[in-house]
Amino acid sequence: MNKMKHYRRFLLLLLATFMLTSCHDDDEPIDEPTEQTVIFFMPWSTNMTPYFEQNIADFETAIKGGLLKNERVIVCISSTTSRANVIELRQEQNRCVRDTLMFYSQPDFTQRENISRMLNDVRTIAPARRYSLIVGCHGMGWLPVSTSRTRSQYHFERDDVPQTRWFGGFTSEYQIETTTLADAISDAGMRMEYIMFDDCFMSSVEAAYDLKDATDYLIGCPTEIMIYGFPYHLCTRHLVGTVDYAALCQTFYDFYSHYTTPCGTIAVTDCRELDALAAIVRDINLTQEFDYALLSDVQRMDGYSPPLFYDLGDYIAHLCTDQNLLDAFNRQLELTVPYKAHTAQYYSASNGFNDIHAYSGITTSAPSHNTRSVGQAKTKWYQATH
Repeated sequence: MNKMKHYRRFLLLLLATFMLTSCHDDDEPIDEPTEQTVIFFMPWSTNMTPYFEQNIADFETAIKGGLLKNERVIVCISSTTSRANVIELRQEQNRCVRDTLMFYSQPDFTQRENISRMLNDVRTIAPARRYSLIVGCHGMGWLPVSTSRTRSQYHFERDDVPQTRWFGGFTSEYQIETTTLADAISDAGMRMEYIMFDDCFMSSVEAAYDLKDATDYLIGCPTEIMIYGFPYHLCTRHLVGTVDYAALCQTFYDFYSHYTTPCGTIAVTDCRELDALAAIVRDINLTQEFDYALLSDVQRMDGYSPPLFYDLGDYIAHLCTDQNLLDAFNRQLELTVPYKAHTAQYYSASNGFNDIHAYSGITTSAPSHNTRSVGQAKTKWYQATH
């Protein structure tokens, strides 16, 4: 009988212990997975390190204000040609701290495997439900990396005028192809919510089409952007958490409307709409032929001579004489570039101030006579539309 009582007591004690343990486990906080990781990628860009530091400082200003909820911000910056640091920007009370998490020695981000490695490292460090990528450097749209120095200066090589922002540095060993970036993102399996290019000329339909399978949205400037870049102290709140593309464009416009050089252009491309746009442009190209006597009437978007970049919407308006096709194109263009803004003029380090009379937010090099545009027949956009 005593044995039976002891046995019952043992069972009751075991049951109570189990219940206490279960209650304790239920009260344990469950770590929520990070909702969003924003990757700030700043490859070596020759003369831009001080401006990158200003961009980071502006980002920190936004973070100090309590911006981060369930998001993380990781910066990969090449401070020299031989070193790139991976830094996390964290909020601690009312300040922002920088944690150096790792570094790369002799990084070569012109190679897809090295960009892919960086992205995979970021995913290991800061896994999230969604990823966004901000790229800061010089930019030249879709143009392939140059191996020749027998050409006139590009906008970013002039030091006698206000500075503007190739995707990478001045010389070919530090310049990254848009297709290389797209392939690296694909290799990493990290399709982006958005890619934002804080660079010149990256709101280009040829560049966007290269990247359409790597991101949902592409944010960029169809013209040159002043070397200050995006005003992150003002616009970061629209890029982190719930992304507000319309507010981002408005904030950018408001800032540059009152900037020392009051010129700015911005647009957001929905890359998921690009195939539909390409199909309509292909139909137009099958039946229409551009009258080059009209070329000077098409809105140019750069200061080069001859121009390299033209406004896509205005080019098609001058190309297409079939009103039904043109209407279909314009409807699809609005879906493809749903958000955009511009000041009355854009600025080019090559030729100064230029009026904007037509603006779709995205460029093309289709009608260009510039010798640098000859490679466009090899672009995915050209092949999809011809």
